[in-house]
Amino acid sequence: MPILRRLTALEILDSRGRPTVNARCELDGGLAAEASVPAGASTGKAEALELRDRDSARYRGWGCRKAVAAINRELNAALADQSFAEQRALDQRLIELDGTPNKARLGANALLAVSLAFARAVALERRVPLYSHLAQILGSPLATLPRPTINLFSGGKHAGGQVPIQDVLVVPAAARTMDEALAVAFEVYQCAAELVLRQYGMRALKADEGGLAPPFPTAEAMLADAVAAIEAAGLAPGLEVALAVDVAASHFFQEDHYLWSGAALARGELVDRLEGWVRDYPIVSLEDGLAEEDWADWPQLVARLGNRVLVVGDDLLCTQPHRIQRAIESRAANALLLKVNQVGTLSEAATACRLAREAGWQVTISARSGETEDHWLADLAVGWRGDQIKIGSLTQSERLAKYNRLLAIEYQTQLPLVAWPGNPVAPN
Repeated sequence: MPILRRLTALEILDSRGRPTVNARCELDGGLAAEASVPAGASTGKAEALELRDRDSARYRGWGCRKAVAAINRELNAALADQSFAEQRALDQRLIELDGTPNKARLGANALLAVSLAFARAVALERRVPLYSHLAQILGSPLATLPRPTINLFSGGKHAGGQVPIQDVLVVPAAARTMDEALAVAFEVYQCAAELVLRQYGMRALKADEGGLAPPFPTAEAMLADAVAAIEAAGLAPGLEVALAVDVAASHFFQEDHYLWSGAALARGELVDRLEGWVRDYPIVSLEDGLAEEDWADWPQLVARLGNRVLVVGDDLLCTQPHRIQRAIESRAANALLLKVNQVGTLSEAATACRLAREAGWQVTISARSGETEDHWLADLAVGWRGDQIKIGSLTQSERLAKYNRLLAIEYQTQLPLVAWPGNPVAPN
């Protein structure tokens, strides 16, 4: 039974230069492991809350010294020299110590850093790879590698807001290995960068997650340019490479309508627009197509498009089990975007993953816009049999660390890449 000897933490910087939390967990016998947590820019209202310093004179209030102090003092005092038979026991103690429904007192960033560092330390103690240990936590055997969905173009809160939607991603739908999938995405990205220079006179300026962010005149131009980049790479849109779209509709929803490039769209009109996109472009996944509290219209979106695309809940669900259960009962989605820091501990995220699986949903394991070079997300996506993984573009070290970890896991395990739903080209 692992005995937690000591917890320490420090404030580090994420990929946007904002502070985040790194925790170190030492077990009895001297083995120790660290973990760093990400932070989002496009955040749902139901997410567990990070603890930030709110000192405007330092990092404009984004500092994490309070969260670090919570680990170094209160959590270390409460947990040091305690034994925990399993991950759930530690996580339940973290939740009890915080004592709030949204992790507001000690901070989801502090709790998750400890939860992850403990899991990594236990994996070391048991001499198993992290992905194997995470598979044991979920209670699911290793079977496949997740198929990557890779940022190509960005707008919304990840870029300059030049178009309302947040991201257009490429899906290497026919690739048979992670190595092949990344090579295909690289070629499409390079063709897109050349298109951006030629069409917009812009060099490859990048958004938060590495996507290209030229001044698209419309969202439809963004989608058309993505198709043009696929074709320029010599690939067949919709067969070899498809598109996934993160609409992030909550960020342009106002009262009872959607503010779309200066015009007001009724909720039903946005569904009509999305249906037109699915008809006109090779889209296989729509994330947050409607606002996070638009529960009345999400079932309509699933009814109209759910047999053709993944209807993915991110802000709608926030990896919160009670919201996932509501969406299952109302048929408001057919896929979960799982972000561990939205709920705050590994065990709660595992519950969310199980709920989605039991409902027959697909699960995409996702990074955040503010990431670190820590690559635990890749192990999580493999250990929890993610159908997809959403990391960002093939640029920037905080993204590449995770892609490189996936390549290493593929080499070590020889696990196959999971098939895209209904795609006969990829292996089953």
